[in-house]
Amino acid sequence: MKSKLAVLFAGFALSLSVSAADAPATEFTIVIKNHRFEPAEVTVPAGKKVKLVVDNQDATPEEFESHDLKREKVIAGNTKATIAIGPLKAGSYDFVGEYNEDTAKGKIVAQ
Repeated sequence: MKSKLAVLFAGFALSLSVSAADAPATEFTIVIKNHRFEPAEVTVPAGKKVKLVVDNQDATPEEFESHDLKREKVIAGNTKATIAIGPLKAGSYDFVGEYNEDTAKGKIVAQ
């Protein structure tokens, strides 16, 4: 009986040690269309892992690049890619489409 209680207590303690940062990532979608990001600004929860699904609806490839987020990924035309970020501190993180930097600009706002 004591060993069953010990196992139950250990399981309960382990479940309490899972922080918000360890929770499954929330997913947000950004579309690339006409060499622009839509939406150009995405608000995400601070302190949590996030998945960005980047849906490139243009026929040409684009490179999602963010020095702030330390991420870059080439996304072929008419395909999607998933980029994991975070957990982020509250703040603003810029990104661009490297192949079309004049028009493809965006921002992740963590709050």
